[in-house]
Amino acid sequence: MARPRTIDRDNVLDCAEQLVQRRGAAALTLDAVAKEAGITKGGLQYCFGSKDDLVTALIDRWIAGFDAQVARNAGASPTIAGRVAAYVAACGQYDAAGHARMVGMLVTLLQSPRYLQRMRAWYAGWFHDCTPDSDAGRRARTAIFAAEGAFFLRSLGFIEMDEAEWQNVFADFQKLAS
Repeated sequence: MARPRTIDRDNVLDCAEQLVQRRGAAALTLDAVAKEAGITKGGLQYCFGSKDDLVTALIDRWIAGFDAQVARNAGASPTIAGRVAAYVAACGQYDAAGHARMVGMLVTLLQSPRYLQRMRAWYAGWFHDCTPDSDAGRRARTAIFAAEGAFFLRSLGFIEMDEAEWQNVFADFQKLAS
């Protein structure tokens, strides 16, 4: 009896992201992802269950990657200002591929309130400690809004900025968090 072929979940998620980048969110079907990944639709369903589960895995992977970058930037036992500065730094460190992935994810998120709710919960966690009743909390909240705004403007192609200018802008955002 032949050994069953294992499916590389990360490769399937990479393929799903690439598919959305090339052909848009409407192209994200189980058939298309299976073909892109070189596996059967049944194998894809065995691995992820449903399209909703696949999209949830994409969102969870993006969140985990971003949170890991923040943790690397923040170091051990950071203050809220340190965490927000690390968050701002992570937004500024995303490369063109990261921006393209995020745009694909945004388009996908807009298709379902379930996915939108997942992102709302994640952002709520970040803003929980940025209380408006203190100057530090307001600065932290403003720094996150500024970093996210710049990230989305650049990701969506609404602004163009060379890397040096981009880093200078994010240095200003980090000063807000301090």
